[in-house]
Amino acid sequence: MLPIVGIIVVIASVLTGFSMAGGHMHALIHPSEIVTIGGAALGAMICSSPPKVLKDVAKGLITLLKGGNVGKQTYIQAFKLLYELFRVARRDGMLAWESILSEGHNSPVFQKYPKIAHDHHLMEFVTGALQGAMEGNDGPSLQALLDTEIHVFESEHHDAVAALTRTADGLPGFGIVAAVLGIVVTMGAIGGPVEEIGHKVGAALVGTFLGILMSYGLVGPLAGAMDGLGHEEAALQKTIAAAIVGFAGGGSPRAVMDNVRRGCGSGVRPSSKELDEMLKEVDAQK
Repeated sequence: MLPIVGIIVVIASVLTGFSMAGGHMHALIHPSEIVTIGGAALGAMICSSPPKVLKDVAKGLITLLKGGNVGKQTYIQAFKLLYELFRVARRDGMLAWESILSEGHNSPVFQKYPKIAHDHHLMEFVTGALQGAMEGNDGPSLQALLDTEIHVFESEHHDAVAALTRTADGLPGFGIVAAVLGIVVTMGAIGGPVEEIGHKVGAALVGTFLGILMSYGLVGPLAGAMDGLGHEEAALQKTIAAAIVGFAGGGSPRAVMDNVRRGCGSGVRPSSKELDEMLKEVDAQK
């Protein structure tokens, strides 16, 4: 929700300042300018990006507006899920995961952790990593496989962010295009009343204003926020990968979770006490 709040603050500040300077809000309402700038920017993005990237842009914006799934609660549920699965494997062997993974998010184990079970991409990554460990990949080979998967995710996310950034960079230019078209229209009415000419010139200038505002106050910040969310999602994947690789390499469940905890960012890292409480909660389930 923070990106939305930020955008509201930007727009409210600009409009409030305009009003305080004696401007009238209706002077900024020119649908033709919005159609020209918005349509041209959308068309340019479609022209410069393959369908896969366009889909990723749409999905990324939707995820961003929903707030993402990378908070501390997600980390806590991931830690508890992995610890529970590691305990099962320590007791019955990794092949015991097969029945759990075959049920996917419908498994009673995954259902305890909705932030994992209800996130399709995160579930796919977790189950794929566990499957890789179950198939006998040792620590280094499993790490290489997961690093490759994370790299692909980061590359695709970067392409989506780049497409949105290019659109933001082009918006001021499309604002100038709208302004020039407005001046052309004004020239056609140059012999008319002064009030009419002033109105048309004002409309042309609004085109430049909207192009710059949409670039630096809307699309650009959204691209930056989406980029940041992508880094956070990759960090979560790396944390999960480190835990599974550590266990596949022979680490004990508790030691692995403590080691992984230390590599988490300060905003999502559970304290040593919190980790002990989480693991005791999982231990008490059986």
